[in-house]
Amino acid sequence: MSDRHRNRGAAFVGLAVAGALSAPLAHAAPGPAAKAALTQPCRIEGIANELQCGSIKRPLNPADAQSPQIDIHFVVAPAMARNKQPDPVLMLAGGPGQSAIEIAPLIISRLARLNNRRDLVFIDQRGTGKSAPLQCPSEDELPMAEALDTKAKFQRLEQCRQNLSQLPYGDLRYFSTTLAMQDFDAVRQALGAPSWNLIGGSYGTRAALEYLRLFPAQVRRSVIDGVAPPDMALPASFSTDGQAALDASFKACEQAPACAAQFPQLRQQWAGLLQSLPRKISVQHPLTGLPESFTLEREMLLHAVRLPLYAPALASALPAAIAAASQGRFEGLLGLSSAVGGRAGKLAEGMHFSVVCAEDMPRLPQSKDAPGADFGQAQAQLYTRACKNWPRASIAPEFYQVPPAPSPVLLLSGGADPVTPPRHGERVAKALRQTHAERVQHLVVPEAGHGVMGLGCMRDVLFRFIDAKTDAQALPQDASCASKIPRPPVFQLPQMAASGGAASKGQEP
Repeated sequence: MSDRHRNRGAAFVGLAVAGALSAPLAHAAPGPAAKAALTQPCRIEGIANELQCGSIKRPLNPADAQSPQIDIHFVVAPAMARNKQPDPVLMLAGGPGQSAIEIAPLIISRLARLNNRRDLVFIDQRGTGKSAPLQCPSEDELPMAEALDTKAKFQRLEQCRQNLSQLPYGDLRYFSTTLAMQDFDAVRQALGAPSWNLIGGSYGTRAALEYLRLFPAQVRRSVIDGVAPPDMALPASFSTDGQAALDASFKACEQAPACAAQFPQLRQQWAGLLQSLPRKISVQHPLTGLPESFTLEREMLLHAVRLPLYAPALASALPAAIAAASQGRFEGLLGLSSAVGGRAGKLAEGMHFSVVCAEDMPRLPQSKDAPGADFGQAQAQLYTRACKNWPRASIAPEFYQVPPAPSPVLLLSGGADPVTPPRHGERVAKALRQTHAERVQHLVVPEAGHGVMGLGCMRDVLFRFIDAKTDAQALPQDASCASKIPRPPVFQLPQMAASGGAASKGQEP
């Protein structure tokens, strides 16, 4: 998942017609004139250099000759050097529901060394960005009482589903990961790339694994960061992994002298907050600044606490925010959750539910993930209700199986990740190692959150892995520099810093 979905609490993380999608479409490699016609020079805000933008036509349902056609949009950041390599780098976005093109300004700067000799390709997966988008109206400007009200949320989602179904491409059964990877390979063929290197984050790791399964000969190297396995039942793992991350953050505070001194009763304050709900609160809206009053429910509080856990820098402010909330001041918690949403961008909720309802929900009854003590079954109940009437793609059984790695794969996990922690990466690494263990490496950064590739020296690790001339040189990679990254120190409120932490001592909810 990537993963950071403010509006529904989703984080990350198919096959529409069995048998019709197991091989790439038969296209001849285009010549230079065809390639020139495929893309046009373009500019994107936040990127200094000129890019190439293009699109291809794809059938909504490949098994139906009369199926509506959809446009799959993509952007290419051309290699800077003249003697560029023939294998581009493809970025697979998270969500599900994130637009790869929208996050391109952030990603291009992180992959600058790779971009020197390789094109970077960003494809808006079907249902996202400009590719047959399945967007629901934004809730950012709604009053919090309305935006957080569960009943109102489901009413809005149901209305959105009905509206989306009226679109020319509104058959929601055809927005699965497998169909999207068929689209991606069609883009590869249109660009004339013999193969490419995959970099997937959060839900993008599931997409990368599916592309690797369907088109093993077209993948040179793969990086999957924050591994979301295809057999993950996302609503169940949410609770398990979120609870583990929250408990770990409390433990880290207790073991850090400065944090323990400032917040000696943090667990008690948290427990007291949960016990006090539902309760009427008055706050300022974190975006509009307008004063609002509403009833805070348990799930609202859990949502506000879970989102900052994605980023350790934000999680470092949770002790102060929880302590303040125990005294009736909730702006800190609500502000932290809003900050995470802004980092992820606007997800296409229609695409998100199309994927999760089809791929995750059928596996929910057989999930062995134990619900967290605090988080419980709330996410499972939310998705069960949301998916009740949602059209679902037919998913091939093979989708849920990770085959042995046909080429080198580098897996990355953050030890403090609340949604795709190392336990998922290790399980996938074991499956990929079945026949060639030397092709797979799983790197864990103990104090990192959701997403590792952007951390300091990890950018160099990615570059060395993809740039290596031979598979033997690609792995193993040394990432000891990242393993030493410390947990960010606890955030100190100004009044606490001035009084030596006395303001937080002895405070009960």
